[in-house]
Amino acid sequence: MSEEIDLSTVLSVLDDEYAREILTHTSVEPMSASTLSERCDASLPTIYRRLDRLEECRLVTEETELAPDGNHYSVYSANLDRLELSLEDGAFDLELTYREEDVADRFTRMWEGIR
Repeated sequence: MSEEIDLSTVLSVLDDEYAREILTHTSVEPMSASTLSERCDASLPTIYRRLDRLEECRLVTEETELAPDGNHYSVYSANLDRLELSLEDGAFDLELTYREEDVADRFTRMWEGIR
């Protein structure tokens, strides 16, 4: 792992059913908290708490999108590509691999959000 994220923290986050559902839904497409609330059948406060924990572990990313009416809102995307847990010589090792987005794709999404 490039930045050390505590093994027990990640496992605790992933032990939560709502956190896992958020990851699976946002791995397909970015979603707002309200959409996640509907898809996961959970209250908005529950979704926001899980999103905060997932962001702390860098498992989701947040971006701001502009609505047609001029308001803005946040959407969340899964940032986890791979998680590998190994046990060697009496010690656990956690390796998280994050999605790497092409700079051009990121710029395009940002530009489309502005228009």
